[in-house]
Amino acid sequence: MASFSSTDERGLSPVADRFTERLRVPWWWWPAAAVVVGVFGYEIQLAARQASWSFVAYLVVAVLAVWMLWSMGRVTVRVTADGELWAHKAHLPVSLIARGATIPATAKSAALGRQLDPAAFMMHRAWVKTMVLLVLDDPDDPTPYWLVSTRHPAELLAAIGLSDASTTDKP
Repeated sequence: MASFSSTDERGLSPVADRFTERLRVPWWWWPAAAVVVGVFGYEIQLAARQASWSFVAYLVVAVLAVWMLWSMGRVTVRVTADGELWAHKAHLPVSLIARGATIPATAKSAALGRQLDPAAFMMHRAWVKTMVLLVLDDPDDPTPYWLVSTRHPAELLAAIGLSDASTTDKP
């Protein structure tokens, strides 16, 4: 779920954000990783001919799996109180965003495939089904739009101060 407060970049003082969302990996990836740890650890143990030190393989594979899932799930999307959109490490003033639209799960493959502009900025996470398309209005920037993964596109667009162009009635 999206939360609406965090700390500043240094973690020093509380700053009220308009929107904050952490794009964690799905919960079921953790038990799946445990199975992978067991299989790989056993394979390494067999390759080591079940030597007395071969149990270390389980620990090493487990540490690697935990690190990988943790690092994949530490991406955040946020809109700060001073009007800046942060998509992981990239940031953009919301004043440069002309309009935005939700990309539903059904249209995600088209948005990332045949309709993708190579100059677009993407912050995509495969396990997050929805995205937002943010069209930029900056003549000095060659980037035409941003595609940002989010589980809460309506809340993100509201925090930016935009209506969802995908839901407005067309004449």
